[in-house]
Amino acid sequence: MSISTPNTTNTTNSTTGASGTNSSSSSLGISQDQFLQMLMTELQNQNPMDPNSSDPMTFVTELAQFTSVEQETNTAQNTSTLATGQSTASAVALIGDSVNYTDPTTGNTDTGTVQSVEITTSGPTLTINGTSGIDPSTVTEVS
Repeated sequence: MSISTPNTTNTTNSTTGASGTNSSSSSLGISQDQFLQMLMTELQNQNPMDPNSSDPMTFVTELAQFTSVEQETNTAQNTSTLATGQSTASAVALIGDSVNYTDPTTGNTDTGTVQSVEITTSGPTLTINGTSGIDPSTVTEVS
């Protein structure tokens, strides 16, 4: 299968793993979904016992490309899930600890005890001395 596309400067966006498939731009200027649809159409219209091209390995090559894209997508989703779990576990481990952090309202360094962790769609946030919504990345010291 050959894909003829104009030269583009798009880069591949990272997969967030938020849901199902990722429709990020590729270096070919097409989305992952578009690539998979084209590849599936090509595979469905081929007879592996009678390839129509001069290269008898075309079918095997395209099948390997499909498998590679599928595995890269799965790896990205699993990595994202793992990172989210580690971030949550790290935040929960801070409950009851005294921490130095940057106060989000004043920008000053403050000290307090982590009282709770709230899990939001953007990740965990801490409640320190009654102030909620503190990003765990603002913690500079734990004691």
